[in-house]
Amino acid sequence: MWMQVSRLIGVAAVFMAVCACARSGEVAAKDDAGTASAPAETRTLKAYGSDAALRKQFAEWRKEAERERRARAKHPQPVFAPSAPPAPSAPPPVVLESASADAAASTAEAGAEASITNVQTAGVDEGGIVKRRGDHLVVLRRGRLFTVRIGDDSLQPVAQVDAYGPGIDPSGAWYDEMLVSGDTIVVIGYSYQRGGTELVLFDLSADGGIAYRATYHLRSNDYYSSSNYASRLIGNTLVIYSPMFLSWHDENLEAQLPGLRPWRKDLPRDAAFTRILPAGRIYRAPRELDPDAGVALHTVTVCDLAQRELDCRSTAVLGAPGQTFYVTGEAAYVWTNPWSWRDDDAPRVSDVFRIPMDGGAPRAMQALGAPIDQMSFLERDGHLNVLLGSQANGQWMWAPERDAGALALMRVPLSLFADGRDAARPEHYRLLGEDALRGGSVHNRFVGDWLLLGSGSAWSRSDRIAPAFAIRYAGDGGFQRLQPGHGVERIEAMGSDAILIGSRRQDLHFTSLRLGEDASVAHARVRPNAAQGESRTHGFFYRAEGPDTGYVGLPIIGRGSNGEQTASVTFLRNRALQLSAAGELDARRGPRRDDACKASCVDWYGNARPIFIGERVFALMGYELVEGRYDAARVVERRRVDFAPTSPAVIAD
Repeated sequence: MWMQVSRLIGVAAVFMAVCACARSGEVAAKDDAGTASAPAETRTLKAYGSDAALRKQFAEWRKEAERERRARAKHPQPVFAPSAPPAPSAPPPVVLESASADAAASTAEAGAEASITNVQTAGVDEGGIVKRRGDHLVVLRRGRLFTVRIGDDSLQPVAQVDAYGPGIDPSGAWYDEMLVSGDTIVVIGYSYQRGGTELVLFDLSADGGIAYRATYHLRSNDYYSSSNYASRLIGNTLVIYSPMFLSWHDENLEAQLPGLRPWRKDLPRDAAFTRILPAGRIYRAPRELDPDAGVALHTVTVCDLAQRELDCRSTAVLGAPGQTFYVTGEAAYVWTNPWSWRDDDAPRVSDVFRIPMDGGAPRAMQALGAPIDQMSFLERDGHLNVLLGSQANGQWMWAPERDAGALALMRVPLSLFADGRDAARPEHYRLLGEDALRGGSVHNRFVGDWLLLGSGSAWSRSDRIAPAFAIRYAGDGGFQRLQPGHGVERIEAMGSDAILIGSRRQDLHFTSLRLGEDASVAHARVRPNAAQGESRTHGFFYRAEGPDTGYVGLPIIGRGSNGEQTASVTFLRNRALQLSAAGELDARRGPRRDDACKASCVDWYGNARPIFIGERVFALMGYELVEGRYDAARVVERRRVDFAPTSPAVIAD
């Protein structure tokens, strides 16, 4: 899309001239009669309004598909299928997401319920594998829930239960994410056998006991992303993104729309669903969709976890199948784009939807390109800022790890979101006019007033050395080039500054960045013979002690003196951006026991986390929880507990 600046401006200018016009600084659109419509701030998307309108749309698509089929039969043409993205080898069980400067600052609070999750947006929790509730940690691993008591200076396993309901066959299901709201635990998973998202509710007692409450089945297609999380929690409100890929050949409309049912083992696959998405909550942008290229119903479902019985409602937008999901405290964004795996940087038109959390009608706009992942978004100060790639295809499995193509930063006022007819203009794009980040996996993060980006490997050690870049997203300056001297596989906030983490050959590098009037490399630290043990953002945590001091925690994989692979959580001390080694908490290596795993037996979301709670520090590594203590600014082991399911069986290494 941005192979050449002149090409983008030309294409964008033509596109914008067709889709929108600027009038006295106010975006206006034309209605069918050619007269000016209402101002953008009063326009929203229109809903279908009735099932009859939806069926009419499906009938039109069927007719169009039949016309295309007949035309192809009459004039056959060679078919060149777009090349699918190369499937990388399955990553090691590892895991991505970083806190903004505001969120990172909030981790300095030592309050009883301070977050232990490295989230993107302060106040918006994300589904993960470990959460804290009062005196207990709750851990989700390999299809089971565990609680460990940490209150009163204890470290004691309390309870374990299956993460699915009694009588449910867990085969073909993945129980991926977990959130805690008050005394309610909700596990979010996907069942390929039953064909939908599962919401499993448990009661958490004051003594750490876990009691199964209910399972709810949300009709949906697979939500899994290699980088994003499907669930968020804002107060007591659970927010879930789920897609439904529509087939206009299927005249059973009801079976293609989201529904919810309490699960009973005697229910047939498609029985007893209560529809939670009326036609009046299904919206679309006015731009024509190409049914042959795929159409998806992108659904955002909100549920009140303060109620004993799950009460959910959905809002959906129709769009192209590619998507990226981002949540603020006030709205959910869904960026939809056509799937395309091409060798050129030609622009693709995307629809961007903003769905309010208060139940109001969504708004939309049009743009070029697509985000790399959810971390490419920042809503702040009345604007939406998004890093775009010409070849980015959204957050679907392994797509964020591909070469994103040429890059640009889009910054648009929220007032541009209206009924979907308006589009970002050329002046809303700022281009990175070079190919320095091509060929690698791009990692990006908004930290304070800056957008930071770099390129490295997705999962493994790499010899790649590429520059990193920094740009003040609200300014008009160019990109500032940085030279960390290693690949960039992770970018995180450290208070109002940042840290770049990545490999160079067999070593893991940590580079602190000073973000002031300019961005600059401050200090570097090397951990020899190591690589990241987690790729998702939740694997990292920064505990701020003051404005410019704190501790970094990160799971790593290393090599012992005998050449065997080791797992640990490493800690760094930050003093005014000077990084020093602060110790490691190691996983204990021993015979592997059979845990009788029945579901989710691969740690796709990772199994290791650094955890900071007040003055205490922990390392979660598989079934081990290791507590450390601070000794002369270093973290050393104090004690550990193994909460693995008891089993006499031992698996030989």
